[in-house]
Parts: sequence; structure tokens; C-alpha cells
Amino acid sequence: MKICTIIGARPQFIKAAVVSRAIADHNQTEPLPESINEIIVHTGQHYDSNMSDVFFEELSIPRPNHHLGIGGGSHGQNTGRMIEAIESVLSSERPDWVVVYGDTDSTLAGAIAAVKLHLPIAHVEAGLRSFNRRMPEEINRVLTDHASSLLFTPTITATHNLKREGIIGDSVKEVGDVMYDASLFYGEVAVEKSAIMHALKIQPRQYILATIHRAENTDDQEKMGQILEGFAMSEQEIVWPIHPRTRKRIYDFELSIPKNVKAIEPVGYLDMVVLEKSAKQIVTDSGGIQKEAYFFRVPCVTIRDETEWVETLAHNANVLIAAISKDVATQLRNPNVPTVSNHEVFGDGRAGVKIVNALQLVSNIT
Repeated sequence: MKICTIIGARPQFIKAAVVSRAIADHNQTEPLPESINEIIVHTGQHYDSNMSDVFFEELSIPRPNHHLGIGGGSHGQNTGRMIEAIESVLSSERPDWVVVYGDTDSTLAGAIAAVKLHLPIAHVEAGLRSFNRRMPEEINRVLTDHASSLLFTPTITATHNLKREGIIGDSVKEVGDVMYDASLFYGEVAVEKSAIMHALKIQPRQYILATIHRAENTDDQEKMGQILEGFAMSEQEIVWPIHPRTRKRIYDFELSIPKNVKAIEPVGYLDMVVLEKSAKQIVTDSGGIQKEAYFFRVPCVTIRDETEWVETLAHNANVLIAAISKDVATQLRNPNVPTVSNHEVFGDGRAGVKIVNALQLVSNIT
């Protein structure tokens, strides 16, 4: 069986690493006719070396067979160019499955290119909904779900979302969250390999970790200003790996990063895991980091009006707030304390294995 994995953004590298590891394990135990040939296509959506190359090295992901080098444009420009380039690759490779992850422009482009060529699509992390159609991610995930032949959902909530939209039956597989798999496997590896705490001269539970990158916050001058003001008002030490696009927006808006914020370049996954596990609190607008905070039992503040990961809101583990300086400052001065962390809602840590088994089973049947 040949599968074509489409990735382009750093969260997808982590998710794909889980499945690639499961494929490698499968190939070690199965005879040659049953082995899986994975062709990796990197769209280039995250093109900075700190946002891309380091992940392949750290996570032991096989190097991409095809690197399309597409990034830096608008959503429409990127998606259109990706569709054309991915279509060319798929026409040449003719895989049995096209596997896409999450909700980025790369996800949608891979799905459209595949469905136009009548190739079956497997969507990992299907069924998530924010119910906010102004988010490009929401449009990407909805369209991808409705184009897919296999939909791997991470939670029962995601499964129910698909059912409400009429997607039911054997095409939906509730396998658990590949990010939970990753947190279990790479969490211990990170502690052994990362030296980020020493490099930054910070101590566990003595800082807040921040990640702000969503366009709804970074592209709005008032919101970005309010967030920065809230950081300053909190008077807490804040470590902030800044996405290049966010840094540019701060510069364009002529805003200043507060003195209590340690602004650093983007870090690799293992360093990020250590920063998350060691923080006394996390403030973010990232869906993935909300979950990782939950997995690591670190209080989380999410600067958004809604979240796809409603499971994290239970037991006081995650709090949604608007980008208003006094609200940001208040939440950072008084961290919420999770009363319990029910990891079972995200599966049993074997999502990658279940995905590979399902792809193999359906391929054998068809």
C-alpha cells in the first residue's frame, strides 16, 4: 500500500510523526506485500528553518520526498498554488490513500487536489468545529471533512459534530488524539534532550509561557495592543517564542514588547514541550497548545472567543478570555487551578496505530 502524507505547518509535523512511527513499526512486523510505502509531501507553508527543518530532525520524521516550497502568500494564493503542485505529485505517485492533517491551507489544498483525481482521502483530526466561519481554519476543516473517505476523530465530541452534518457510518473512526500520543512519547524524550531551561536561565513554575499567532489577534492592532498591555500589567515573567508573522505585525503596528516579556525565536518541538511542562501557566491562542497544557496539567488561558477543544474547558483547566488588557492581566495574576485532568477523553495513546490499522484494513477490503 502506498500513502501520500500532505503536511506543511509545524503542528502537522508532530501529528504526522506519530503516524510515521506507527507505519515504521508496522513495516518491521509485516511481510513485504503488507508493508506501507509512505510518500511525504511538504508544501512549505512553514518555511523558516526554526518552524520546519528542526521538526524533521527532532521527531525523526522521514525527510519529504517532495518539497513544494510554497508559503508566504495570502490564504488564496497559497491554497491555489498548493493545489496545482500537489495535483502534479499525486498524478505521478498515484497513492492508495492521501492523508491530510488538521485544518491548514495545506490540509484543504491536499484534499481538493486528491478529490479531483478521485483518490481517497483520510483526514486525521476530523470533526473539530469552532462554529466560527470567519476563521479560515473552520472552513478548511469543514470542506476537508466532507471530501474525505475516512475521518479519524480525536474525541466523541468530534464524532458527534460529524453526525450532525450527516457524516456517519464506517467512514468515521474515533481513534483518539495523535497529539496525546505525541505528548506521551516525546514528553519523556524532551526532558532528556532539551537544554532550553538552562539556555534561557529560567526555573520551573517561575514563568508564564505565551504563544500568540492567530490572525484574529495578530492582525488586529487594537487586540494586539491590548494583549501586550495585559502582559505588562501582569508584572509576571513571560517567555514568548514569537512567530515571525506575529513579530512583523508588532513592528508594523509600532507596538512594543513589554520588559517583563522574554521574547525568543520559535523553538523546536522538544524545547516547546519542556517549556510547556515547566510553566506555571500558559497563555495562548493555539488549539494544539491548549491540549498540551491539559495533558501536562498546566493551567491555560486562551485568548479566543471559542475553542474546538471544548474538553479542555472542563474542571477549570482552560479559560477563554477576550483580548482585553485588564482581563489578560487578571488571569495571569491569578492562575486557574485544574481540579482534575481526564486524559481518557483524548484516547488511550494508540491513535497512530489505530489509524495505520484502519488504512490497511480498508485498503485490503477495497
